[in-house]
Amino acid sequence: MTLAAVSPTSDPMRILIIEDDREAASYLVKAFKEAGHQADHAADGETGFHMADTQNYDVLVVDRMLPERDGLSVISGLRDKKNATPALILSALGQVDDRVTGLRAGGDDYLSKPYAMSELLARVEVLGRRRGTREVEMQYQVGDLELDRLSHEVRRAGKTILLQPREFRLLEYMMKHAGQVVTRTMLLENVWDYHFDPQTNVIDVHISRLRSKIERDFGEPLLHTVRGSGYIMKAGEGA
Repeated sequence: MTLAAVSPTSDPMRILIIEDDREAASYLVKAFKEAGHQADHAADGETGFHMADTQNYDVLVVDRMLPERDGLSVISGLRDKKNATPALILSALGQVDDRVTGLRAGGDDYLSKPYAMSELLARVEVLGRRRGTREVEMQYQVGDLELDRLSHEVRRAGKTILLQPREFRLLEYMMKHAGQVVTRTMLLENVWDYHFDPQTNVIDVHISRLRSKIERDFGEPLLHTVRGSGYIMKAGEGA
């Protein structure tokens, strides 16, 4: 990999890097951020699959050889779940047959190692433009509550609401699934990234704090408890 200076872009993307080489991953994260993008990192295929499946990304950068689950399996598994997030495969395997296999597994582009960072960035930005729905997915709105995923800003009725990182992830997940009942198990697996005892009160505590911040001093409740099921985010009805 050759790192070269890259110019910031005016069209930011959210990129997931699935790469087990932590040094290489840290370079990629740094380079994408310097180019004006947001970059997350997963160190193995299973974690990367889970993140790509449960969060919104504009482009995936996937190393082919990964622990837990190989890169082609990650991509094909996402395609099986109708997840069409563009994916660029990185691999030391650069023969024609290798590239064909990667593309047939659902990859949108294939770049052999070593590579120039400027080329990788250009390819990722092309894939990001293809998606076409990025602008909508960068923001969520329920009633007068707005969440911006890139700037990590939350506003209600024009007033800024300050949230802790976990509260932001919880609200982002709830707003992503607005109008749907979200169970405690879904929250434990997708917001906390690992399993808790279902009887733990960690969700209740965070929901209570979040509800206080987004509903205090505002007229209409948005985050509702569905007894025996979980929670739902919606406007237009009382608690």
